[in-house]
Amino acid sequence: MGRHGWNSEARRWRLTALLGVGAAALALVVTLLNTLPGDGGSTAGTTRDGDKVHGTPVTPPQSPRPEVGWGFTHTQFSADEGDAAATERAEGLLEKQSLPQNQHIMGWGAGNPEPSRGRYDFSEMDRRIDFIRKSGGTPIVTLCCSPDWMKGGKSGVTDWSQASLETAPDRAHYKDFAALAATVAKRYPDVRHFIVWNEFKGFWNDSEARWDYEGYTELYNLVYTALKKVDKGIMVGGPYLVMDSFDPRQTDNASTTVKGTWGAMDQRVLDAFAYWNKNKVGADFVVVDGSSYTNDDDMLPNEFAATDKLTAVGEWVREQTHDLPLWWAEYYVEPADGNDDRKGWSETHRAAVQAAGMIAMVKGGASSGFYWNPEEEKGSDCAGCLWTPTDSAGGGKALPMYDLVSRFSKEFPPGTKYRTVSVAADDVPNVRVLATDKVALVVNTLDRSISAQVDGKRFEMRAYEVKWLTR
Repeated sequence: MGRHGWNSEARRWRLTALLGVGAAALALVVTLLNTLPGDGGSTAGTTRDGDKVHGTPVTPPQSPRPEVGWGFTHTQFSADEGDAAATERAEGLLEKQSLPQNQHIMGWGAGNPEPSRGRYDFSEMDRRIDFIRKSGGTPIVTLCCSPDWMKGGKSGVTDWSQASLETAPDRAHYKDFAALAATVAKRYPDVRHFIVWNEFKGFWNDSEARWDYEGYTELYNLVYTALKKVDKGIMVGGPYLVMDSFDPRQTDNASTTVKGTWGAMDQRVLDAFAYWNKNKVGADFVVVDGSSYTNDDDMLPNEFAATDKLTAVGEWVREQTHDLPLWWAEYYVEPADGNDDRKGWSETHRAAVQAAGMIAMVKGGASSGFYWNPEEEKGSDCAGCLWTPTDSAGGGKALPMYDLVSRFSKEFPPGTKYRTVSVAADDVPNVRVLATDKVALVVNTLDRSISAQVDGKRFEMRAYEVKWLTR
């Protein structure tokens, strides 16, 4: 299967160039040769025993917790492939600090898991799960997206166009998708946490200009029930809604209650969440995603203060769900350019705003979150990546964002008791702080050096410095 997937964020999708012109032509020829007349498509490379346990599962805890902590999501290119020395180096990094690792079942590096009804191809998904196991991570699976035959496409053929990838299953195939989810759970019994779908993709009601929350909730309930039949101990969550917000001056569809200097929430999103929350058959945790900036990419009143939105969203969600464990499946604090790249900031600036965003999520009640790792296929320039590309022997080396995410995961695991520390009055506007009895994370939000006094200690901080203090 090809390396299919997206480098994307909420509302700003583009299909990454997966194949060159020559490779695409070759793939077309192969598809034509493998398609059998009259059967609707190819079954080459597929098997019927999709639910057969793959590899050697890691023994999961007897009673998994609904919180998994802070980790990352594998995207189109990751360290499961590449030069052996580079992939081993990346594995070694992750072995030092066990991180939860999220993988989708179709797209983002995984091929079509069920190209034809009852015919499975988990080859790429198997490789990702193997990598997570070898690197000591906690595996998380996002149940998205769906095979073509479940959404009006041709059996045995996969359309990787953006329009197809963003299409939800037809209602007549909701039960088929739930059955696929159960197959995945049986194949990887050490996966104890499943997220249902991704960003309500394909669930927009054009005629009413709102989310089709009825359709998503119906699919969610079927998947939830199917997974619990496989094993009652499996943890399931949703709805993975994009928490969009508007400029404070906008009134159409803007919430009058969930708002701040950062903007106002899109009321249609809140309505969709409320419907799912009221009509779900159950949930072990709740999942959202979103950005600190508005739909127009405005960071209000600035990139650091805009992260207050993440706190406000978390507080609202926790109130609606009576403190159900909160996960951020994706979180963005740096707007993308026209190519959906985030290369405008220095790594120091990027890490500082990311740290502020993670602090904001914790203050909103989140206990788990997944950094969207934008690993490049090759080269050495990889803005915001956790490690360098693994295409060459020198790859797989830690980058600043890995240092932040891994340390944050280590110091602030689920169940952490947070403490309030003193900050000098003059420093309050300039620093963000998160502390426990043992450590304090301090972020300088200014593009200049400062002398800060936190927790009774006076120290110098470089521009946009992220500093860890031992208490």
